[in-house]
Amino acid sequence: MANKDDDEPELIFHKIRARLFQNYLPAVKGKYIARTNSERTLTVSDICGIMKTRAGFTGKYEDLLENVRQFNKEWAYQLCDGYAVTNGYFTTYPVIGGSFDGVNEIHDHKKHPVGFRFSIRKKLKRIAQNIEVILEGLADAGGYIDTFTDQEEDSVNGIFVPGNMFALHGSKIRLEGDDPSVGLYFVPVDDPSKAVKVKRIGKNNPTEITGISPDTQFQANRIEIRTQFSGTAGRPAKEVRTITSLFTLESS
Repeated sequence: MANKDDDEPELIFHKIRARLFQNYLPAVKGKYIARTNSERTLTVSDICGIMKTRAGFTGKYEDLLENVRQFNKEWAYQLCDGYAVTNGYFTTYPVIGGSFDGVNEIHDHKKHPVGFRFSIRKKLKRIAQNIEVILEGLADAGGYIDTFTDQEEDSVNGIFVPGNMFALHGSKIRLEGDDPSVGLYFVPVDDPSKAVKVKRIGKNNPTEITGISPDTQFQANRIEIRTQFSGTAGRPAKEVRTITSLFTLESS
């Protein structure tokens, strides 16, 4: 009898909207790269609500939400016990970073950080073949944010951990100018007025900024750069311009 997790996925044609950005990646050929134009990150509550309205789930929303939360909690529990866990679409597995000097060295979280990664399984790869990418033209030439990497978790455009070092890549993102608002901010999606300015900045150039992630006390956040950088170092623009990430980050 076939395992239900191994059933063929339903063949539905999907669409992803994207915009083109100037390519500054040295190892990638071509003038432009495409980045998804996603408005927000869906939560467990969102998905459960969509299952009721779109997919026709007939049970109680509250029961569904609680069951999914319990499942996710157990998923995380088993990961933290060293197991790789799969749902048939992707597999999550724990990884230990750093290196050890000898067999008797004691594990240290700063030197050997524990993180988690995932790999795509065949089922999700098959679904991806049915996605149509709709290009919506060039992004704003005034600058853009491409990727945010939590360097200690090795997560790209996914999560951030307060206190961890991050690297932000993009175009024309250098922090410059004497206006008090100039800076890099973590902006909560649910309450943008609670934006938190990054106090510890390392590298600061037109294509890369590094620093230490702050704690916003909110789950979903966007990255926002406010700068007077005009494209020419030492010649700041008169007005502050704002660059906001298309992606959202989850606080972990």
